[in-house]
Order: sequence, then C-alpha cells, then structure tokens
Amino acid sequence: MTEIKKGDNIIVLSGKDKGKQGKVIKVKDDKIIVENINLKNKHQKPKSGGKKGEKIRVSRPISASTAMLVCKNCGKPARIGRQILPDGSKIRVCKKCGLEM
Repeated sequence: MTEIKKGDNIIVLSGKDKGKQGKVIKVKDDKIIVENINLKNKHQKPKSGGKKGEKIRVSRPISASTAMLVCKNCGKPARIGRQILPDGSKIRVCKKCGLEM
C-alpha cells in the first residue's frame, strides 16, 4: 500500500511529466490523480439543446510508484519513515530532515 495520501505534494520521477510537482487529488489502490499532471483531452457531448460540445482537459491516474512525496519542512523529495508516539499513534517522518510530514 502506498504512503501517499490525499492533499500531499508530490514530484513525478518518471514518464512524460518527469520533474513536475502537484497536489494529490485522489488515491485509489496503487494509482494517484494529481492536479495538472497526465492531462488528457475528453470530448464532452452537449448537455441540452442549443449548447455545443467541448473538449476539456482531465487529469488521469498515474502509478504511485512513479511519484515521491515532497517534505513540507525541507522542501525536497524524501522517503517516508514511521514513528510511534508515546500515546501509541503513528506519524509519518521525513527520512532526510527527521521532522513530521
């Protein structure tokens, strides 16, 4: 299972959008949807009489393995560690700076 969650900032590691950063909109299984990354044209039919159809740009899913989380504190792409607090709850920790993500 992926450590990336909705609302995280990520950087794309491979593919046509390599190096781009964005915010995660949706996470499902091992796929993530990121705003303004992997955009495709979608042809939309007219909804009611008198209106024209249109082409809209839609973000499509990418594999979570091609993305890396960007740390909020140091601003660099980093791996994620887990830390158990004294009350028993778990938090995500940046492997570079050691602070909570």
